[in-house]
Amino acid sequence: MEDLMNPSQHVDKVINRQSKEDILKNRLRLKTTIECVRWLTYQACAFRGHDESLDSKNRGNFIEMVKHTAKFNDEVAGVVLENAPENAKYTSPKIQREILNILANKVRKKIREEVGHAAFCILVDESQDTSNREQMAIVLRFVDNDGFLRERFFDIVWVEDTTASTLQKEIKKVLDLHELCIDKMRGQGYDGASNMRGAWNGLQALFLRDCPYAYYVHSFAHQLQLALVSASKEVATIWLFFSSLNSIVNVIRASPKRHTELQVAQSMNIVELLIAGERETGRGANQIGTLHRPGATRWSSHYDSVCDLIEMYDAVCTVLENIKEDGSTGSLRGEATGGYNAIRQFEFVFILHLLKEIMGLTDILCRELQHKSQDIVNAMNLVGTTKDVLGKLRLNGWETFIGKVDLFCKKHDIDMPDMNAQYKVGTGRSCQQKDNITVEHHYHFDIFNDAIDFQLA
Repeated sequence: MEDLMNPSQHVDKVINRQSKEDILKNRLRLKTTIECVRWLTYQACAFRGHDESLDSKNRGNFIEMVKHTAKFNDEVAGVVLENAPENAKYTSPKIQREILNILANKVRKKIREEVGHAAFCILVDESQDTSNREQMAIVLRFVDNDGFLRERFFDIVWVEDTTASTLQKEIKKVLDLHELCIDKMRGQGYDGASNMRGAWNGLQALFLRDCPYAYYVHSFAHQLQLALVSASKEVATIWLFFSSLNSIVNVIRASPKRHTELQVAQSMNIVELLIAGERETGRGANQIGTLHRPGATRWSSHYDSVCDLIEMYDAVCTVLENIKEDGSTGSLRGEATGGYNAIRQFEFVFILHLLKEIMGLTDILCRELQHKSQDIVNAMNLVGTTKDVLGKLRLNGWETFIGKVDLFCKKHDIDMPDMNAQYKVGTGRSCQQKDNITVEHHYHFDIFNDAIDFQLA
C-alpha cells in the first residue's frame, strides 16, 4: 500500500528505470567489444584462442583484451564480464565477425567515395589460405580528386576454383555490389599464370571483351624477377651453385640448435675481427644475422642469401664442419659434408661473388619497379640503364672482380687455381683437357661473360 501511494515506486516507473539502465549497460558492453575489435584489427592480431573456457589461463586475444580493459575500468569489470546476461554479452565469435564486417563495409564505402566517377585499374592475385581454400585478393588502383595515385586493398573473396571464368564472375560481383562500372576499367594487373594472362580464355581476355580499354599489364617486378632467376640458372655451373646454396641453407635453418650455433660462431668471428681491427664499431654495425632462404620467384631473396653467406662465411664453415664431425644422423653428416666441400671450393666462391655483383645491379631495378608511382616509360629507361651498367661490367670489370675474389680466397685460406694453367674438366674418375684453354679463360668467358650475357638477354 505504501509503495502504491509513492509515485516513484509505481510499476511503470520501475520498468522504465530498469529499461534505461539495461540500455546503458548494453551500450557499454557493445562499445567495449567494438573498441577491442578495432584495436586488434588495426594491429593485425588474431582474435580467437585455442581454449576460451572460463578456467583457461589464456582465452585468446579478444577476451584477454576485454579483461585487460576491465582492470582499469570498474564499470566495464562489473557490467561486461561479471554481470552480463547470457544473451547480451556481445563477446561471442558471431558478434565479433558481425562488427568486423560492419567495419570492413565502412572502409569499402570510404574507398568507393575516393574513386568517385574516375577510371580505375584492378590488381588481382589468388592463393590458398591455411585451410587450403582458394582466396582472391582485389586491389583498386586509381587517381583521387587531389591528383594522387592510390592503391587500396578492397576485398578478399573465397572462390571455388581458379579458372578464369570463376575469377571474372567473382570480381564482377564485387564491382557491381559497389557500383564500379566495368566500362571505367583502364587496366588489369595479374601475375603470368596462364589462367590470368591467356590471350584467348585468360582473365585479362575475358575483361577485354567487356571493356577494350582495360589493358593487361604483367607485374613489372615479378616479371623481371622470374626472368632473372630463370636466366641465371641457364649457366650450368650457376645452377649447381644454387643447388649447393639451398642445401647449405636448409642444413643450418632446419634446426633451432644449428641456428643458435651459427649465431654463436658469428659473435666469436666478429669479436676476432674487431680485435684485429678489420671491422669498425658503430651504431647498427656488427649485427648478428641469419641465412635467408632463396625463393623460387623472388630475385631479391637470392641476393639476400648470397650477401648473407659472404658476410658470415667463416661462421657457416664452422657450423658445417661441426655437423660433419658430430652430426646425429648419417644423412645429416652427409649433407653437411657435401655443403662444406662445396663452400670451400674456388668455383663456389667465384660464383658467389659474381652473383653478388650482378644481383647488386639488377636488385636496384627490381626495387625501383615496385614503386607505386612507376610508369612504363620510366621503367624502360631504368631497364636500359641497368643493361648499360651490366655491359660495362662485362667489358671492363673482369680485372677488378677477380682481384676481389683473390683477396677473399687469401683471407679465408681457399686454394686458388693457377689461372695460366690449362683447364681440365672432371669426368668420372679421370680429367679431360678442354680445347687447350686456360683456367682464366674458362672462368672469364664460360662463367663471367655467359652469366652476364644471359641477364642482358
